[in-house]
Amino acid sequence: MSALVRGYEVVIGLETHAQLSTASKIFSGASTAFGAAPNTQACAVDLALPGTLPVMNRGAVERAIQFGLAVGAKIAPLSIFARKNYFYPDLPKGYQISQYEIPVVQGGTVDIAVGEHRKTVRLTRAHLEEDAGKSLHEEVHGMTGIDLNRAGTPLLEIVSEPDMRSSAEAVAYARELHKTVVWLGICDGNMQEGSFRCDANVSVRKPGAPFGTRREIKNLNSFKFLQQAIDFEVQWQIDRLEDGLPIEQATVLFNPDSGETRAMRSKEDAHDYRYFPDPDLPPLVIAPEWVERARREMPELPGAMAARFERDDGLSAYDASMMTQSLAFARYYETARDGSKQPKLVANWLMGELSKRLNTQGRDLGDSPVAPTTLAALIARVADGTVSNSGARQVFDALWSGEGTDVDGLIAAKGLKQLNDTGAMEKIVDEVIAANAKSVEEYRAGKGKAFNALVGQVMKASKGQANPAQASELLKKKLGAP
Repeated sequence: MSALVRGYEVVIGLETHAQLSTASKIFSGASTAFGAAPNTQACAVDLALPGTLPVMNRGAVERAIQFGLAVGAKIAPLSIFARKNYFYPDLPKGYQISQYEIPVVQGGTVDIAVGEHRKTVRLTRAHLEEDAGKSLHEEVHGMTGIDLNRAGTPLLEIVSEPDMRSSAEAVAYARELHKTVVWLGICDGNMQEGSFRCDANVSVRKPGAPFGTRREIKNLNSFKFLQQAIDFEVQWQIDRLEDGLPIEQATVLFNPDSGETRAMRSKEDAHDYRYFPDPDLPPLVIAPEWVERARREMPELPGAMAARFERDDGLSAYDASMMTQSLAFARYYETARDGSKQPKLVANWLMGELSKRLNTQGRDLGDSPVAPTTLAALIARVADGTVSNSGARQVFDALWSGEGTDVDGLIAAKGLKQLNDTGAMEKIVDEVIAANAKSVEEYRAGKGKAFNALVGQVMKASKGQANPAQASELLKKKLGAP
């Protein structure tokens, strides 16, 4: 149970639009590529020219099936497309093709965590629909232009139950949903381009009271804005109720510059859209064989993969979850692990050196100058004692900056190979003991710092090439117990 806000319980449900990663639109063969000049990717079907008919995109259906399987939902063996009637300048048909009474994906759950708090958010449904076009308000002075490139782009609208009780839970849910659709490869998840955007239905109530009147915040295209918009809306609704004023159901927009929401229009209910089955599209029939084929073609899901990394690789639950933060990260880990046979070391390097550099430079993992096979070779040299951890970081710096790609060559060129020859090490240790009588005396008197100083002298005498563990062992053997 989440904490109350000023004595009120917050109730949140999300409607999320994930643009499906098909090359063509949901009911036409026009391209879905982002960034083309206005109206260059809208064909006769998208323009709703007389006599045109929609034809279902099989790839969009397959992506919806995979999503349903990933969240444990029921895949409807028969679902219906409906016309959602409303007028808007960028909707040339005067209606949007969507699903209403019988969606393709029914039910399902998404597990989320906020700190130590875990909960399961129920899904109501996920249905297929087409996107509308876009109104351009600033391109033509004094006029609004219409770009229909986006009209007909395939969307999967994922609707949650009102199970979230804070903006933090809503963000955790949205992030988990985003991770799922990107992991499956059914959506590129690019929020800046509008490929993944959320509408938040927010209401407040006194504990135990019926649900309050909800207001829907539209088109939130970042997790930060989602949290800010909900937090502002919650305070606004509580202020209003505390002043004895009613909450009116409305659709609102969030202004990131002011951090405020403002009403756009009174909220329509389903009957306002006059839904009816689209006569141009037959029912969508999904045979069990199609579902099983989609299941076979899906990648292993993050939860199952993390459990495998814990079981087979001995990773902690935290490390396993970090290795499965994205499919690309997991594949990088697996390649480096297989090449080095050092799962824990690989996980440490990925969460440490690699992530630090990627984050500092704002790069994606796919842009890493160090390939997983190269990292595997470096980690193998750390594991077999060829190079120390500090030496390995110097090699990694050289790999990252493009100085070279041959790990052994860089270790040799930089003189970083650890001295593992016992005879040579003994000679250095003997010389250090002879030259540092005071430190030897202090060590024998029980001063631990003196021992560290002796190890430092061995490292210095070997020009950093001694193996610190081996140096410590030899010193202890020669000096005896303190």
